[in-house]
Amino acid sequence: MSSQHNSDGIVPNAKRLLWAGFMAILAAGVGFALRGGIFGLWAKEYGFTATQLGAIGGAGFTGFCFGIIIGGVIVDKLGYGKLVALALVGHILSAVVTFGASTPENAYSFLYWGMFIFAYANGTLEAVANPLVATVFPQKRMHYLNILHASWPLGMVIGAFASYVLGTTVGLGWKGQLAFYLVPTVAYAVMFMGQHFPKSEAAEKGASLGEMFKDVGILGALVAGYLLSVFLGGVLGSQNIGFAIGGALVIAVGLMTRFSMGSILLFVLFVTHALVGAVELGTDGWIESITGNLFTAEQGKGLFIWTSAIMFGLRFCAHFIETRLGFTPISLLLTSAVTAAVGLTLASGMQTFSIALAALGIYALGKTFFWPTMLAVVGDRFPRSGAVAMSIMGGVGMLSAGLLGGPGLGYSKDRYASEALKAENPAVYESAKAATESKFLFLDGVFAIDGKKLEEAKTAVKEDKASEEQKAIVKANQAGDRATLKADSFIPMTMAAIYLCLLIFFKSIGGYRTVKLEEVSHSKDFAAKV
Repeated sequence: MSSQHNSDGIVPNAKRLLWAGFMAILAAGVGFALRGGIFGLWAKEYGFTATQLGAIGGAGFTGFCFGIIIGGVIVDKLGYGKLVALALVGHILSAVVTFGASTPENAYSFLYWGMFIFAYANGTLEAVANPLVATVFPQKRMHYLNILHASWPLGMVIGAFASYVLGTTVGLGWKGQLAFYLVPTVAYAVMFMGQHFPKSEAAEKGASLGEMFKDVGILGALVAGYLLSVFLGGVLGSQNIGFAIGGALVIAVGLMTRFSMGSILLFVLFVTHALVGAVELGTDGWIESITGNLFTAEQGKGLFIWTSAIMFGLRFCAHFIETRLGFTPISLLLTSAVTAAVGLTLASGMQTFSIALAALGIYALGKTFFWPTMLAVVGDRFPRSGAVAMSIMGGVGMLSAGLLGGPGLGYSKDRYASEALKAENPAVYESAKAATESKFLFLDGVFAIDGKKLEEAKTAVKEDKASEEQKAIVKANQAGDRATLKADSFIPMTMAAIYLCLLIFFKSIGGYRTVKLEEVSHSKDFAAKV
């Protein structure tokens, strides 16, 4: 594997594999954007609250966790090609399940599980694409992983544009719009067909599954196990059962690794990536809806395309930033976190479309490099983990987006909007509140504004036919959106503090560098795994 082929790749079909992975993640981005664009249609048709919509959107992340973690564990044993076939089946099945939604009584279940299957297929594909690209481009991981993940914002641009054309111009309903993601699905299947897939460096040298899990260890398993237990507790209706399953998984990792504690650095990266998932993907899932409420639906879609286009372009610049501007992956992540926090803070006070372009542009600049650069750090520092650590970290990020980001921002919208309406006009709040409480984790329940009444009020305001009560509802909803963006800005602030600590740590050990497999393969020193 030492000879160089196809520019920077170590196998002849390196670029073909890169672009096939690019198309696979693009399909996920298209589906994500299409879903975000039809939240309002679901609320209007089925009466969902923002918390319910956040939970459905969250299933579009939580399923990803199972796909990428399971896929990451078995990919070197089962083979990349078989996982691609499994993902293709999942993408088709998700359409069948999602389109089964027909009434307010059955819609939530069909949409939730349809999104879950869709996300599982996406996670399975990323369990293939991330370690595959990291393996075939070992000298420029940050550069090529950023190119690979440029497909995500491009997919969101295509999905948002397709949603507008199919919904507004052609007049298709939400099912017709959502079906568009099957087009790139067919494309990635064709591009992967007949390709030879190399193994990771660890798998090539015969590393066992237990050896690959050693850097993850008990510490890493605790992070993934906790998030999995919260998810399973919600699905099974018993948090105790969820924690029992999560605890069993941690014990299983302990037995597999002979109770290795794992790397402290990898543990910190896992925790930080949970924050990445919440702020990047959680916000992306709501940003079109929020900006559409603050301005117009068309402007909201335009702003969504604007931020996604910035991300797409900048992800091709990672190598330039690293080599010409002198950024290490950690210093780039620190700069990105500070920038994202500033952008969200400015966005919380935006009153005009021009200010929104600037504020969300700054936010997009900040969030661009989070996900792929975090994956590159894992690939650089933990070579013996093969696909395992990289896949678990991706799963942690997506599971956090599904459990914390999407539902958490939905709960924030419900809470802040209802509080604003209750303070401004208690009588209108009593007549407009939902019948059931919106809850999130351990926070107090809140009776949100009813989804149907909110959409009716927004339509009436748009058509200049709104009553004073409906105007009050829309005004409170906008106040809730701004307060939600402000609260959201504290996540990248926390990430910036963590990245600063990591920057100091690496300076103390002589600087950031790529670790070679032979450096750790025979080491039993715990400090060597840091």
